[in-house]
Amino acid sequence: MIFNLMTRVASPPLIDLSLLPWIPQHVLATAEEADSSLVLAGVLLSLVLIYAASKIGGELCARINLPPVLGELVGGVAIGVSALHLLVFPEGGSTATDSLLIQFLELTTNLSPESADAVFAAQSEVISVLSEIGVILLLFEIGLESELQELIRVGPQAAIVAVVGVVVPFVAGTAGLMFFFGVSAIPAIFAGAALTATSIGITAKVLAEIGQLSSREGQIIIGAAVLDDVLGIIVLAVVASLVKTGEIQITNIVYLVISAGVFLIGAIFLGRFLKPFYMTLVDKLKTRGQLLIVSLIFAFILSYIAAAIQLEAILGAFAAGLVLAETEKRKELEEQVIPVADILVPVFFVGVGARTDLSVLNPAIPSNREGLIIAAFLIVVAILGKVVTGFTVFGQPDLKKLAIGVGMIPRGEVGLVFAGVGAASGALSSATEAAIIMMVITTTFIAPPLLRVVFQEPQAVPEESSEV
Repeated sequence: MIFNLMTRVASPPLIDLSLLPWIPQHVLATAEEADSSLVLAGVLLSLVLIYAASKIGGELCARINLPPVLGELVGGVAIGVSALHLLVFPEGGSTATDSLLIQFLELTTNLSPESADAVFAAQSEVISVLSEIGVILLLFEIGLESELQELIRVGPQAAIVAVVGVVVPFVAGTAGLMFFFGVSAIPAIFAGAALTATSIGITAKVLAEIGQLSSREGQIIIGAAVLDDVLGIIVLAVVASLVKTGEIQITNIVYLVISAGVFLIGAIFLGRFLKPFYMTLVDKLKTRGQLLIVSLIFAFILSYIAAAIQLEAILGAFAAGLVLAETEKRKELEEQVIPVADILVPVFFVGVGARTDLSVLNPAIPSNREGLIIAAFLIVVAILGKVVTGFTVFGQPDLKKLAIGVGMIPRGEVGLVFAGVGAASGALSSATEAAIIMMVITTTFIAPPLLRVVFQEPQAVPEESSEV
C-alpha cells in the first residue's frame, strides 16, 4: 500500500501540491521530479523514527504511571521541530535543509540537493496521510468499544456538556482578549474559536488505557467530544467566513448544521438497515481477512462521505464503529482492528508532537513575551471553560463530574488546525498565534495525567456542592 502511495506521489503526485500554500514555489516547480524510490526511503525512515519514539516514550510513561499516549506525544516532540529536527513538516515553515532525515538521505543515497525539496514535500505529505488514516482507525476502534444505546442514553448530558464547552470558552476568551488585552475583534474571535476545540483522539486513547471508556463518564465525554467536533467545524467555518468576507454567511452555517445532523443520524440508521447484508457477506467470503476488510470498507465509505460534505472524516469512522459494535462479530472485529490501529495510530500522535514548536515558550525572544502573557490568559480560560462543563450534568450525584470536565480539556491537533487557518488567513498576529499554540501545547500535555488522576482519586468537591 505504501509503495502504491509513493508511486502516486512521484508520477502523478498523490495530491495537487499547488493547493498547499506553505510549500515554496521552487518546491512546486520540482515536485514532479521526486524519485518514488527516494520518497519511499524517506517514508520508511520516518516510520522507523515514529515507531521508535512512540515505543520509547510510551514505555517510559507507562513505567512512571502516566498514560502511554503522553509518551507518544513527548516522543514526537523529541524528534520534531522543537528538538532533534529528525521529523519536520513543511506546513510549519521547515524546508528540506531543516530535516536531518533528508540530510541523511542525501548522505546515504543518490538524492541531490536540487531534488531534496520535492522529496521532502512528498514524504511529509505521505506521513500526513498515514497520520489521518491512523486517527480514522482510532475513532473506528473507539466506536467499536462504545455502546450505542449508552451513548443515546447519555445523549442529552453529552449535548449540554458540548454546548457549554463551546460557548463558555469562546465567549470568555473573545471578550477577555478584547477588553483586557486590546486585541481587535477578528483575531480575538479566532482565538476564542480555537478555545472551543476538543481532541477526541487524545481523550479517547487515555480513557481506553485506564479502562474508563465504557463508564458513564467516559461515554458522556466521548459523546460530547464528537458533538464538539461538529460544533467546532461550524465555528471554524463561521470564523473563516468572517475573515474572508467581513460578514457571517448564514446559509453556510445552516448547511453545516443540517448536514452534520443528517449524516450522524442517517449513518446509524443506514448501518442498521445494511447490517444483515454485512453479516451475510462476511460469512460467505472465504478469503483471509474478510471480516476486517469488509468492515474497513464500510468505515472508509462513511469517512469519505463525511469528508465530502465538509465534515470531519473521523465522524464517519466513529459512526461506522458504533454500527458494527451492534453485530455479533464485534469482539472478533475488535481483536483484528487493534493490530492495524497499533501500526498507524502512533503516526498520528507522534506527528502531533513533532509539529509542536516549543520555541514559542522562550521568554528570551522579545516577540514571544506578549504571546506568553496572552497565552497565560488563554490557558486559564481553556482549562476552566472545559472543567465547568462536567458540573452542568445535574441529578447524578455519584457521577465524577470533574473527570468529565478534565476529559474535555485537550485541544491537540484540533486546536492547531484553528491556529493554522488563522495564521494562513492573516487574521492572527505573531503574538496571538504563539499564544494559541502555547495553549494547545499546555492543554494537550496536562490533560492525560490529570484524567488518570481524577478517575483514580475521589472528587475533591463536596457532594452537596455538586448538586442543585
